[in-house]
Amino acid sequence: MEFIIRGLPVENYNHMFGMTDAELATHGAKRYVCNAKASFPDRIEMRDAEIGETLLLINHTSMDKNTPYKASHAIFVREGATKTYESRNKIPPMLFDRILSLRAFDQAGMMLDAKIATGTEIKTFIAQAWKNENIAHIDAHTATRGCFMGRIER
Repeated sequence: MEFIIRGLPVENYNHMFGMTDAELATHGAKRYVCNAKASFPDRIEMRDAEIGETLLLINHTSMDKNTPYKASHAIFVREGATKTYESRNKIPPMLFDRILSLRAFDQAGMMLDAKIATGTEIKTFIAQAWKNENIAHIDAHTATRGCFMGRIER
């Protein structure tokens, strides 16, 4: 079972790093300071922010296909992130340690399967999903607030 997990491209957000609060507001964004462990997951570097680090709360479109599953929601990106995360066949702790809603989609953006999973159950679901050749990717969302956490691709 082969899979790739990538963070969101840093170049999509670094123009916002250092903006004033008023400038961020014009983009519908808000700055936060991490004040608790495992509470502010950065979608660029795919890690939880450390206490004292700043993050931007922004709206992100995770499914842009013209289907009933078209979706956008609030996510955090760490202000000052420099490198987009990428791993092969490894679940980053930011995902592994949370209860996730895993949603498997085809190329057209239609959901074909879904599961609530955490820890080792994530890889089990990926292996099951990849048996269906029509599944193009799996989106991971938090099971509680529904925020997009990352995409798992073949």
